[in-house]
Amino acid sequence: MQKRTHKAKQYRTGKLTKRQAGRDPFQLFARWFQAAGDAGLEEPTAACLATATPDGRPSARFVLLKGFDRRGFVFFTSYIGRKGRELAVNPRSALTFYWDRLERQVRIEGPVERTSEPESDAYFRMRPRKSRLAAWASMQSSVIASRGVLERRYRAAADRFQGREVPRPAHWGGFRVVPERIELWQGRANRLHDRILFVRRRSGGWKKVRLSP
Repeated sequence: MQKRTHKAKQYRTGKLTKRQAGRDPFQLFARWFQAAGDAGLEEPTAACLATATPDGRPSARFVLLKGFDRRGFVFFTSYIGRKGRELAVNPRSALTFYWDRLERQVRIEGPVERTSEPESDAYFRMRPRKSRLAAWASMQSSVIASRGVLERRYRAAADRFQGREVPRPAHWGGFRVVPERIELWQGRANRLHDRILFVRRRSGGWKKVRLSP
């Protein structure tokens, strides 16, 4: 086993008390998300999305958060790629954000639903034209013989939609993670980190607890 050669990080930038966390995890997430953007991080919207097959085989990859509100946290992707196929048969997932400069992590768990077609259409229209063409060219996660195959598909899409709007393909759209659990982690000295967990109550609202690090 390879040994660590660098000095262990000491966490010193902040703290998170139950009082500071408040009663609403969405409000706290919004403040932290804004702070991550203000901190000049390279990609504060990046989150690791974990999915699994019905028999429990996990997979994970990074996606970009494109919006959130009290309904949940939204990202867009191909429905026919691996994550789309897994969510179709096992519609539960976990999202993890890590903002290293702020020494903060957020974990979100819950069921997943597709966004409405108008929501997916609206976001697709906002994408750069070349990105919209790429959605037509790529059959995400499928095996291809070479890079040249992908580039030919892209040119074919560009020719097909030359001079007109590029519509959203049926195999592409949004997912919304509907949170049942939201955990906010703040690094602290001596590995005595602050972990505040919100669990959605069936009757409405949230139960808030502190977890041991």
